[in-house]
Amino acid sequence: MDREKLVHDLIVDRLKGKFSKEYKDIKVNPGGNPDIVFASHGLTMAVVEVETEGSITQEKAGTWQELARSGSKLILMVPKHEKVKTTELLWKYGIADRVGVGSYEIVITMP
Repeated sequence: MDREKLVHDLIVDRLKGKFSKEYKDIKVNPGGNPDIVFASHGLTMAVVEVETEGSITQEKAGTWQELARSGSKLILMVPKHEKVKTTELLWKYGIADRVGVGSYEIVITMP
């Protein structure tokens, strides 16, 4: 398993745990799009795509465009240092107003 897949799966797992009290139904799609679907009372509230440094591409932006058109709120979770690049792609594809961008970073501190 490569490093990016490990990071991706870790972030998906953390998001699922973090929002499990807010949403009654959380579906994780391993290997599919979107990565996570947040729903409550039968309604899809948001869909989440977790991206890694290597997955933020113009081709992937086409997938984001399709997900943004689905009618549900699309949230992208990207590495903190890739947030500007991601936002630029969203503007280029005309979906910056319909997509929320969150970020993550993994920090290790030693005493």
